[in-house]
Amino acid sequence: QHRAQKTPPGQHRHCEKCFSRHCRAPIEPSVSCMVISCRFHCGATFHMCKEEDHQLLCPLEQVPCLNSDYGCPFSMARFKLAKHLQVCPASVVCCSMEWNRWPNVDSDTTLHKNIMKETLSEECLDTALALRDQKILFRSLRVADLFPEWRRYDEVEELMDEAMGGEEGAVGGLACGSQEGNDPASELSQREREDLAKDKEGMDLGSYKTWENIFSKELLACKVTGSAAGKGKNTEEASKKTASGPCAASSAEKAKETPGNAEEAKDQQPEQVTPNKEMTGLAPWQEGVLERLKKEVGVADYNMYLVHHGGMLIRFGQLAACTPKEKDFVYGNLEAQEVKTVYTFKVPVSYCGKRARLGDALGHKMPTSDKSVDTSDLGISPEELPTANVVQATLLCALEKELKGHEISEARGIDGLFVDFATQTYSFPLEPFSSNAVLADVLDEKSQPELHVELYTECVTRRHNKSSSAFTFTCSHFFRRDEFASHFKNVHADIQSCLDGWFQHRCPLAYLGCTFVQNHFRPDGHKAKVIYSKLLKTFAIKPEVDTLLAESGKCSYTVDNQGRNKDLLSSLPLEVLKYIAGFLDSFSLSQLSQVSVLMRDICATLLQERGMVLLVWEKKRYSHGGTSWK
Repeated sequence: QHRAQKTPPGQHRHCEKCFSRHCRAPIEPSVSCMVISCRFHCGATFHMCKEEDHQLLCPLEQVPCLNSDYGCPFSMARFKLAKHLQVCPASVVCCSMEWNRWPNVDSDTTLHKNIMKETLSEECLDTALALRDQKILFRSLRVADLFPEWRRYDEVEELMDEAMGGEEGAVGGLACGSQEGNDPASELSQREREDLAKDKEGMDLGSYKTWENIFSKELLACKVTGSAAGKGKNTEEASKKTASGPCAASSAEKAKETPGNAEEAKDQQPEQVTPNKEMTGLAPWQEGVLERLKKEVGVADYNMYLVHHGGMLIRFGQLAACTPKEKDFVYGNLEAQEVKTVYTFKVPVSYCGKRARLGDALGHKMPTSDKSVDTSDLGISPEELPTANVVQATLLCALEKELKGHEISEARGIDGLFVDFATQTYSFPLEPFSSNAVLADVLDEKSQPELHVELYTECVTRRHNKSSSAFTFTCSHFFRRDEFASHFKNVHADIQSCLDGWFQHRCPLAYLGCTFVQNHFRPDGHKAKVIYSKLLKTFAIKPEVDTLLAESGKCSYTVDNQGRNKDLLSSLPLEVLKYIAGFLDSFSLSQLSQVSVLMRDICATLLQERGMVLLVWEKKRYSHGGTSWK
């Protein structure tokens, strides 16, 4: 027997199982309806009650783009969605190409100095890209992390005060029963604490109340512990008195029997020691819990208790972490074996080791003593000491930590006998900086620009983590999905990866300081040259323009109705200008939009076809205090 299936809502009993285009079933209410064709003329024929279902499948139905939630404004027929994704303005791709560039702290910088002395040319591609990476590097290196001693004095005092305040709060503040804590004038009121907490922007009192609750419980625990200790001393003294004088005990019993001390007995009754509950519970920290469990529960429940609470039982000493030797039936009966060491290697007679490494082994070690040495032992005043270059010192410290895995002058062990201890301080010709200052903020903008990174790049890691490295740079440019392939091929594969001697040639004597550079390749079929655009931070093609057109003041102008000069290109009809702009690439359109207001309006008409939609994230605050990004 088959269960009777219910007809879907909105469909009739006959229409549910009917798929014939030539159905001639009579039209009856709640049984069948008439057969119709698709209103978009896709060729489908179906019963009228199935029209809503067909709208979900019809290839000619007008639907929004799949990226409509990301900003795509287009609606189209369903069969065009796949083809539209290739040119969708909201289908944006971020280039994740990475490369490494190291500072030139150990190499000869003659070439770098000569390059920076000359006027930088657009055709010097490796130098332009190196300066771009150097600017990113200087904005990412925090100087306070490398030289904490050069922080401002007021910030150091604030950090010390916070550390001392945090330490006092952790101990319990005035919970130790000091005399200052009993003074109400020295303690802040609740209203003053709330006012201090509200002074800081974006801080609520939720966490403050939580910590205040915790510390109040600790204060109460300290008081209870102190009272318990006092009671313990009193009981010990009472026991001593009882043992020494039985007469005192009898007199005390007589005193209790007298009616005059009845009220005192009532007052003392709450202070009597309650029976110890530690011997009756089943918590892992209570004494004798395993013995009580063996008597009260079965073997299965006992093993389950050990599985769930084994770690706590070991921590509280209820259960041994390892089986004792005397209880182990296998290893408890083993006896220690005598180990004999046989040396099969004989040191040759001609062998001569380094005295600095062998030390006492040669017996020629000079007597030494440990002493603290400072720059004051040199006999030179601190003002006369040479100052270090802040850029070179910062890059050297960052590079040492990046490649070697440790900081400069960090204690390290040479071998099993010797350990190097050293400290290094720096003196810079600048004022102390804030904790959030980066290397770019410390530099003097009026000074001569310098190049502190290598001209060549590496794509292979050199013993460092690329995800958190300061010397790993990314392209991070956004492109439409149809533009990303040409960008990666032209910029990264053909130009950037070939700057070290293929796409761009430097003089063979460049290591001596020669700055001559030559580009061998040009775009095919165009009289143009490859340049680096500092504005857009990418490579571009610059056409070779006639000198007459390049010189200002020699172009032909026309005067419009308002009496303003207008070049011949801007005087063309808008339809012609839009047609011309349609042949330009995205880089040329971005440059054309900055020429004039008219050209910007012309480029704006191509936004639907050539533009991109980028997401702008904003932080939203709710009434209950929570935040989220929208």
